[in-house]
Amino acid sequence: MTVRPAHACEFEALTDIWEASVRASHDFLAEEDLRELRPRILDEWLPAVTVTVFVDADAGLLGFSGVAEDKLEMLFIAPEARGKGVGRALLTHALSVQSVRRVDVNEQNDQALGFYRHAGFEVVGRSPLDGQGKPYPLLHLCLPEYVVRGL
Repeated sequence: MTVRPAHACEFEALTDIWEASVRASHDFLAEEDLRELRPRILDEWLPAVTVTVFVDADAGLLGFSGVAEDKLEMLFIAPEARGKGVGRALLTHALSVQSVRRVDVNEQNDQALGFYRHAGFEVVGRSPLDGQGKPYPLLHLCLPEYVVRGL
């Protein structure tokens, strides 16, 4: 199992992982939201971040993260790979190699919130709308040393 930079030719497969992961964990999203988001993930958001993938021994993609500056913008795991350390490996890479210190989480996504809290993140703010202006509140999380330094 390997964590490595993604290749642009993998973005379609990563978008499939995104959709499967969101369908398994974001039951608060409407089908219309998913249809609107999918092309944006593929064409806009993946190209805009540094994408890291987790591949198994057969070179199968099991999950990915996307980082911009010090913020984890996305972390999605194939549903069949959940609970097997893929998310932890990607987050550890983002923290140690990419200097991630911040992440936003949908307030309704209790599993993600628990995952990041377990990793040491703390909620430092809330927005009533998501980045697309939809009524899906976001929780803003930071690592404690970031909060203390006022970053």
